[in-house]
Amino acid sequence: MTRRIENLISKTMLAAALVAVPGAMFAETKSVAQERAEVDAALAKKVRHELVMLPWLGVFDNLAYRVEDGVVTLSGQTIRPTIRSSAGNIVKRMEGVKQVVNNIEVLPLSRFDDDIRIRVARAVYGYPALQRYGLGAQPPIRIVVKNGEVVLEGVVANEFDRNVAFLRANGVGGVFQVTNKLRVEGKRDL
Repeated sequence: MTRRIENLISKTMLAAALVAVPGAMFAETKSVAQERAEVDAALAKKVRHELVMLPWLGVFDNLAYRVEDGVVTLSGQTIRPTIRSSAGNIVKRMEGVKQVVNNIEVLPLSRFDDDIRIRVARAVYGYPALQRYGLGAQPPIRIVVKNGEVVLEGVVANEFDRNVAFLRANGVGGVFQVTNKLRVEGKRDL
């Protein structure tokens, strides 16, 4: 009878150990995923800093990035091919970057688009309610013009500023279409 009890106890302990192991493995996997997310967040912060510090980056350039497991994907639009190549090269040399996918679009050369860029910038940043956005080294409202179509990118303080920027850009002659992708600070989705 003692052997039966010992056998029963050992089988119970073995079953308990088998049940506990998958839970322990899941907890370990979860902490690895959290650690990877923290590393990616720190890397994203460094990537942002390097992109903002690019020389010749201006109000007519819109750069974006995404970091996943050390792979940095660059996207956006620029009017200068040197910004595209510089962004890729700088990010490629950063510690912790495994690979860079450079999807930054170089906008076509066009006097027509250049004229629209200047007029939209004057209309938006020259309006008294929006002048404060033009004061910094890197204005938060980006004006992307391609083939006469304007896209407003960036972040503004409130919905009123978002709407005013759209109306000001839409009032510029020669613009075929205006797409308002401005985000309101603190809001996730518009």
